[in-house]
Amino acid sequence: MADLTLVAQKPPRLAPLAAHAGDPRARPLGPMARFSLRLRETALPSAATAIGLDLAQPINRAISHAGCSALHLGPDEWLVLAPEEDGEAIAAALDRAVSSGDISLVDIGHRQTGILLAGEDAASMLNAACPLDLDLAAFPVGMASRTVFAKAEIILWRLAMAQFHIEVWRSYAPYVWALLREIGREYPV
Repeated sequence: MADLTLVAQKPPRLAPLAAHAGDPRARPLGPMARFSLRLRETALPSAATAIGLDLAQPINRAISHAGCSALHLGPDEWLVLAPEEDGEAIAAALDRAVSSGDISLVDIGHRQTGILLAGEDAASMLNAACPLDLDLAAFPVGMASRTVFAKAEIILWRLAMAQFHIEVWRSYAPYVWALLREIGREYPV
């Protein structure tokens, strides 16, 4: 009898925006490792060492190093973003460093996708459907927050003065993408 070995393969990640026309200031971000990380306060130092990021940032701030980013979204909650090929190593490092009762790590890479919006009108375009004050003084570089963009819940992260990373559930991505295109018509390129 032949020995049949099953090889587990991850299904390909869908590109929810591939067939949609968009605003030239927006571009879809490729596949990334995305984790929802919840930690007890006592586990912060171990987790920070494991992923090489200082997780003790204030809430609504992001920290990045060597391609890995952590957005502090709540008292015990971070969104961790990294190159897709680093996902398994990050999960393994956290598993080794933090006891299971002190951590919750959920891979949300199939649930979410990202959009990069850049240009001098980026903040104004976002404010057309987002209630946050995106003035640089109120929402500085490095700030990240949950919010809404019209009817879609998003996580908004300011990467630079005129550059934003938008995280959105894949099912809402075409809606956000189309709305950015519509709003962009008011702001000629």
